[in-house]
Amino acid sequence: MAASELYTKHARVWIPDAEEVWKSAELLKDYKQGDALLQLRLDDGTDVEHKLDPKTKNLPHLRNPDILVGENDLTALSYLHEPAILHNLKVRFMDSKLIYTYCGIVLVAINPYETLPIYGADIINAYSGQNMGDMDPHIFAVAEESYKQMARDERNQSIIVSGESGAGKTVSAKYAMRYFATVSGSASETNVEEKVLASNPIMESIGNAKTTRNDNSSRFGKYIEIGFDKKYQIIGANMRTYLLEKSRVVFQADDERNYHIFYQLCASAQLPELKVLKLGQATNFHYTKQGRSPVIDGVDDAKEMVNTRHACTLLGISEPYQMGIFRILAAILHLGNVEIKDRDSDSSIVPPNNAHLTVFCDLMGVTYQDMSQWLCHKKLKTAAETYIKPIPKLQAVNARDALAKHIYAKLFDWIVDHVNKALRSTVNQNSFIGVLDIYGFETFEINSFEQFCINYANEKLQQQFNMHVFKLEQEEYMKEQIPWTLIDFYDNQPCINLIEAKMGILDLLDEECRMPKGSDDTWAQKLYNTHLNKCALFHKPRLSNKAFIIQHFADKVEYQCDGFLEKNKDTVNEEQITVLKTSKKFELLVELFQDEEKATTPTGPPPGGRTRLSVKQTKTRPGQTSRDHKKTVGLQFRNSLQLLMDTLNATTPHYVRCIKPNDNKHPFTFDPSRAVQQLRACGVLETIRISAAGFPSRWTYQEFFSRYRVLMKQKDVLSDRRLTCRNVLEKLIKDQDKYQFGKTKIFFRAGQVAYLEKLRADKLRVACIRIQKTIRSWLLRKKYLRMRSAAITIQRYVRGYQARCLAKFLRRTQAAVTIQKFQRMYRERKRYRRMQAASLVVQCMLRAYMARQKYQAMLREHKTIIIQKRVRGWLARLHYKRSLEAVVYLQCCIRRMRARRELKKLKIEARSVEHFKKLNIGMENKIMQLQRKVDEQHKEKKAMTERLNSLANSYAVESEKLRNEVERLRLTEEEARNNSNRITTLLEELARLKKELCDTQRDKRTIEEWADKYKLETEQLVAELKEQNMLLKTEKDDLNRLIQEQNQEMTEKMEKALVEETKQLECELNEERSRYQNLLTEHRRLEDRHDDLKEEMKLMVNIPKPGHRRTDSTHSSNESEYTYNSEFAESEESARGAEDVTKAPLDMSLFLKLQKRVTELEQEKQSLQNELDKKEEQAYRARAREEDEQNRVRGAELEYESLKRQELDTENKKLKNDLNELRKALSEKSPPGVTAPGSPAYKVVMEQLNSSNEELEVRKEEVLILRSQLVSQKEAIHQKENKQTMTEAMPCMEDVHKMRDAGEITQAYLAVKESNRSPKFTSKPVAVSDLMSRIRSPPQDYHVLNEDGELWLVYEGLKETNRLLESQLQTLRKSHENETEVLREELQSVKEDNNRQQQLLAQNLQLPPEARIEASLQHEITRLTNENLDLMEQLEKQDKTVRKLKKQLKVFAKKIGELEISGQMENVSPGQIIDEPIHPVNIPRKEKDFQGMLEYKKEDESKLVKNLILELKPRGVAVNLIPGLPAYILFMCLRHADYINDDQKVRTLLTSTINGIKKILKKRGDDYETVSFWLSNTCRFLHCLKQYSGEESFMKHNTPRQNEHCLSNFDLAEYRQVLSDLAIQIYQQLVKVMENILQPMIVSGMLEHETIQGVSGVKPTGLRKRTSSIADEGTYTLDSILRQLNSFHSTMCQHGTDPELIKQVIKQMFYIIGAVTLNNLLLRKDMCSWSKGMQIRYNVSQLEEWLRDKNLMTSGAKETLEPLIQAAQLLQVKKKTDEDAEAICSMCNALSTAQIVKVLNLYTPVNEFEERVSVSFIRTIQIRLRDRKESPQLLMDTKNIYPVTFPFNPSSLALETIQIPSSLNLLFLTRV
Repeated sequence: MAASELYTKHARVWIPDAEEVWKSAELLKDYKQGDALLQLRLDDGTDVEHKLDPKTKNLPHLRNPDILVGENDLTALSYLHEPAILHNLKVRFMDSKLIYTYCGIVLVAINPYETLPIYGADIINAYSGQNMGDMDPHIFAVAEESYKQMARDERNQSIIVSGESGAGKTVSAKYAMRYFATVSGSASETNVEEKVLASNPIMESIGNAKTTRNDNSSRFGKYIEIGFDKKYQIIGANMRTYLLEKSRVVFQADDERNYHIFYQLCASAQLPELKVLKLGQATNFHYTKQGRSPVIDGVDDAKEMVNTRHACTLLGISEPYQMGIFRILAAILHLGNVEIKDRDSDSSIVPPNNAHLTVFCDLMGVTYQDMSQWLCHKKLKTAAETYIKPIPKLQAVNARDALAKHIYAKLFDWIVDHVNKALRSTVNQNSFIGVLDIYGFETFEINSFEQFCINYANEKLQQQFNMHVFKLEQEEYMKEQIPWTLIDFYDNQPCINLIEAKMGILDLLDEECRMPKGSDDTWAQKLYNTHLNKCALFHKPRLSNKAFIIQHFADKVEYQCDGFLEKNKDTVNEEQITVLKTSKKFELLVELFQDEEKATTPTGPPPGGRTRLSVKQTKTRPGQTSRDHKKTVGLQFRNSLQLLMDTLNATTPHYVRCIKPNDNKHPFTFDPSRAVQQLRACGVLETIRISAAGFPSRWTYQEFFSRYRVLMKQKDVLSDRRLTCRNVLEKLIKDQDKYQFGKTKIFFRAGQVAYLEKLRADKLRVACIRIQKTIRSWLLRKKYLRMRSAAITIQRYVRGYQARCLAKFLRRTQAAVTIQKFQRMYRERKRYRRMQAASLVVQCMLRAYMARQKYQAMLREHKTIIIQKRVRGWLARLHYKRSLEAVVYLQCCIRRMRARRELKKLKIEARSVEHFKKLNIGMENKIMQLQRKVDEQHKEKKAMTERLNSLANSYAVESEKLRNEVERLRLTEEEARNNSNRITTLLEELARLKKELCDTQRDKRTIEEWADKYKLETEQLVAELKEQNMLLKTEKDDLNRLIQEQNQEMTEKMEKALVEETKQLECELNEERSRYQNLLTEHRRLEDRHDDLKEEMKLMVNIPKPGHRRTDSTHSSNESEYTYNSEFAESEESARGAEDVTKAPLDMSLFLKLQKRVTELEQEKQSLQNELDKKEEQAYRARAREEDEQNRVRGAELEYESLKRQELDTENKKLKNDLNELRKALSEKSPPGVTAPGSPAYKVVMEQLNSSNEELEVRKEEVLILRSQLVSQKEAIHQKENKQTMTEAMPCMEDVHKMRDAGEITQAYLAVKESNRSPKFTSKPVAVSDLMSRIRSPPQDYHVLNEDGELWLVYEGLKETNRLLESQLQTLRKSHENETEVLREELQSVKEDNNRQQQLLAQNLQLPPEARIEASLQHEITRLTNENLDLMEQLEKQDKTVRKLKKQLKVFAKKIGELEISGQMENVSPGQIIDEPIHPVNIPRKEKDFQGMLEYKKEDESKLVKNLILELKPRGVAVNLIPGLPAYILFMCLRHADYINDDQKVRTLLTSTINGIKKILKKRGDDYETVSFWLSNTCRFLHCLKQYSGEESFMKHNTPRQNEHCLSNFDLAEYRQVLSDLAIQIYQQLVKVMENILQPMIVSGMLEHETIQGVSGVKPTGLRKRTSSIADEGTYTLDSILRQLNSFHSTMCQHGTDPELIKQVIKQMFYIIGAVTLNNLLLRKDMCSWSKGMQIRYNVSQLEEWLRDKNLMTSGAKETLEPLIQAAQLLQVKKKTDEDAEAICSMCNALSTAQIVKVLNLYTPVNEFEERVSVSFIRTIQIRLRDRKESPQLLMDTKNIYPVTFPFNPSSLALETIQIPSSLNLLFLTRV
């Protein structure tokens, strides 16, 4: 296309500038063909004229569109030239803070001079497994690409890191090696990786130094080959070094330092082990003070010395060898301080007793005399003899320095050799990745032999680089089958030929070195004669005859010839070496020079007789010719460089070019001139030139169509995308040479993409203008309609206002007339009313006076009548009393007289005999009647006796039921007896209270009357009180409102504090869980690692696998219980045993690392054990307190039992005394006939005796049983305190079941029943039988007492009287109790009413009437509320008591029924059966059914584990059988082992189960269904152990049948913990498997795939392959993720996984999705755009919809996506003003400051209409967020696993209903 189409007005170009190299400018008018000037305007607004070159007429470079600026790949730029490259690097480095950029196959790394958080383990994990073009440029991306190509192509790789000093080459190489050490294994486990990384501190200390450009400059080149095995894990490494700068040992320029190791030694000179070296400060030694800069800011040399020594130890350099190295280094420092003085002009001398030389000799183990001699002399050999010749001071000093350099070089090679030995592996190397850290192109003011070798090496590397770039371009064109022509690129082969070809510079230098009298001048003349004017690349300076200039690929360099020959020879005095070899005290020194050979020139001894040595130590082979030992430094370097090039050519290279942005080491400061200089030197611009010469811009057809669809018309769009793109390009670009169509891509020349972008932007701009025009028209019309509507509205309101004003005037006129009328009427009416009122007042006063007079007269008359009435009544009563007294006295006198007369008559009648006769007339008949009655009574006696016996038996039966009732009656009787004594007092008190009540009521009436009098006075104060009341109410409302606000604030504060405290506690709990679960993971990982090490050891020594270790059967239960938990320890022992047998070599560093890890684990274990001890101590204290309370309760029970025993003893003694007294009375008073065996009295006595004996036996048995109970309870308490068994302590009723003797059970049962009785009730049957026997049997003096026949009548009368009195007494007692209770309640209520009335009355009198009513109502409400609360409390207590008693009644009834059944089966004494007859109990016959247990034989246990665990297919079980079937089967087997009380069987079954689950998970741990299946079954097995453990907390939801299935003999709480740990491990393994399945889908589905088509545009890409956002076949989409989540969810549901556990799994998966997506977003600049934010938010909404469909919104999964949601919102919000910054800070609370800033820095516009985020806005965000306290970590931890919990989930499935399918092959199990 013509230039006029591109160089139009407003087009932006680049023009050269002296300071900034290139400046941006804008065309002010269109360019026309032939114009010599361009009118430009700079960015600062200055207008300039740019003159075009009249010869070339080259126009200035065009600037790329803004949307292409800041690209990850420089080759993605449309215009590829130097200013575009420089500007792109500057924008990325300065604005986006990005230090890495791709340039085709090269990674450009700019040194930020600041520590960046982009090299952590999280970044390594993010780049691991990713394609190179999918992530932002990074050294890790290059390392991952090389690692991936090594594994994929099975070809060795190389990473070539180059750059000038201070550009960051060493750091880049170090990070590349760290990446390999991490991704190839585990950097914390494999010892080889640590050794590879540990080699860096050693090599830096002996090979790095401070220069003016870099504080840690590598002064040698190195190539490290990192070896990998077939599994691509690091097995070893090898290091090759190139061209050590030995001259730095003896000389340093200003502001530079010697090698770091010397300063580290001086800084550590005070250490005890280093005092023998006699070192001091670095300024005391000549070799370390020349640069006058002994200290580096921020570097502690003593600390670095510790790191160096630690690295040496890790690499196997023992402590003696380390001390030997330090001795040699210290000797070099002392050698530099040896002073040499002139003896004369041709000789020199070392002063005698030189302190430094003495120390040197002592350290090196040589004699002082020999060393001092050969420092100042040399030996000359001729054909006939040998001469010793003194040398002058200058030559002696040079010889001393040469010796120091030679010793250091030898020591350097020795250390490198030992490092390689430590890194060498015995395993065969499968492949390797080489890391080349080599010096870049150098040019200084004075360039010597070192710079010449360095630039020669860079020429070779640049040639290899150019050929590789050209090869890749050629392969790409051939792959796409497009025509291509040979690309012309710079070939530096002529420059290489100039240096290394025959008669080249190095050849002439070697030839001059072989000449006897060769010098630098003669060599320079040979160069001029050979190459000047013959080679275009060789020049001679104008003003010098000792220098030459070479045109390198980067720049021209002038080399000074001085010192070339001497440095190429690299000679040292042979005799000095011989002296060092003779050292007998220093073995390391002898080892350094043991292969040293003499070197001579081919023509004879060179001047000075020095020995020539090679740069790098080479071992001598037998038979090797002397010619091999005569290689110069240049020749050796050329050979080693050729070997390096052969190695690189045999590998796939990857290039890293390090750029130094400024010379002042300022962070993120960009110097364009220095950057351009390095870009030219490192070959980046050459790469750009090669790319620009071909087709640098490449698009796939789909990407081109998506991007430039706006340039097509609808008719141009065809179904064939390729044909569509071809047709469009033919229309848009006329020159077909500007593009080519490949198989899958379209190739464009440089600048064509910019042209297409310009067309696209113009099309979009026209569309935007049209849209703006339409919208503006619509807005203006809408504005006009609003204005018109507003005008009409204003008119309407103005007219309405005028009408209202007129109406208002009319109304005012009418109102004035009305007011006048009413005012006149009011005045007249007021006058009339005043006159009327005066008349009424006069009438009222007159009538009142007349009424008062009348009232006074009536009152006096009434009072007079009352007085008369009272007086007359008193006189009448006085007369009546006197008459009555007189009549009574008269009656008394008369009656007394009559009585005396009657008495006299009776006395006379009594003395007469006739009276006695009359009395005895009927006595005989009465006696006969009485005799007959006695006989009848005897008959009735027998019947009564039988009846009494039957009654006694029935009474004994009923006595058990009425025991509690009698006890209560007894207490009631005692209370009634006490109350009867108090009844009189209560009656008196009641009378007094009634009297007081009357008085109170009378006083109340008086007070009410008085209150009525003052009512009028109080009414006057109502208004004031009302007013005050209103004020008080207002104040009260204000105070109430204030109090409510304060309460609300306090409540909110308390709630916030509570929430924070809860969150803190939850966090601490989660952290504790997470730490515990991480320890479990670490434990499992160490177990797996140990197993792998065992297998490797077995493979290494080729011995058969040792047999299974047999566990001793005599182990205790606790030891065998943890057999499975000690597998790790056993494996360690077996591994240790294998080592002892095979004597395999042990890696000491590996042993030290494992030992360190074991120490850390022991410390963690100790800390956890301490915490556990604290918890146990707290639990023990709580248990002790509970036991103390139980002991107190039991002590009270024991005291009660002892008191009862004493009572029984007392009663027993009393019975014995009664028996003795009865026997004594019988023997003393009874006649012989009466006490005969057949007499009734004898029978009565015998019955009494038998009953007494039986009662005595019963009491004895009660005493014995009580004593046995006391003893057993004491023993139970003692055992509970001192011993813990497998089962918990039972209550007292369960202790009864533990008694082994059945007789003891019966006795204890009877004793319990007897102990529950009242003593009075128990003895009552005996007392009744005794009383009835005494009544019914004739007494011993019956005939004497019954002579008159009245005894029986008296007895009958007394009996009837007693019965009547007893019934009356009971009736009176009940009525009395009822009346007393009623009176007491009435009295209490009267008192309370009285008090309340008084208080209420007192309060009411002080309040106004309204307040009185309100107070009385409040008081009444309060009273009723309190009464209601009291009644509710009583009701609740009664309900609780009733429920408790019902439960106890059911339990005791059940247990008593069982005891009664068992008691019937035992031999119980007849006396006990008579005393305690047991009711017959109907025992229902129980049908035999399945008890939910499975029985198996011991030898079938392995078969059970094999069939149920190891060989079970999860898919069939999940689909066809009930969920958790294996867990139920295992638990039913465990139940049977518990049922038969076989602890060994329980332990072995649980151990085998756990080990079997571990084995199957290790074998098939990558199968999701297997892991999910066993997670579900493990949790179900754990829930079964809890549900059927017998603990109340786990039995709440059980059915009665399930409670019967609880474990009865063993407490498996510890095994529950082990199963919980196993479930945690399975859960973590499940998460890992699910993560591995989801990981490849996340980035493609969440970020790359366009769920909403057409929203995001595709930007141009470079050479790096980028994953397409178009969904091709095999590409993962969001639907793929949702389908996989559905699969996960359905599988877990089929396996019967707990819902809560499913929620936790889904939450973890969503966290992984969010974390991986956000991490990739933070590492991909091309994804940070507005349209991508919309895509992410849509994808997140789809995930949320999935959660809703699965009812998982409460799982917390949505919250884990919050950081990703906020990042997407951050991409879409405005980012300009301070308000926007404030909104972003408040919105992005889930993102860290680093993440927010990173997103803002990465934000990239996709279209020209979007704007970048300004640097000032980002700084504003940083300032606002600087107070946040958060982790500086950039990426989210994708390895984080939330701590899992297993909420208890009981099963409703009955065990007895489970059927075992035959497909499980478990026929050996028997249902029980």
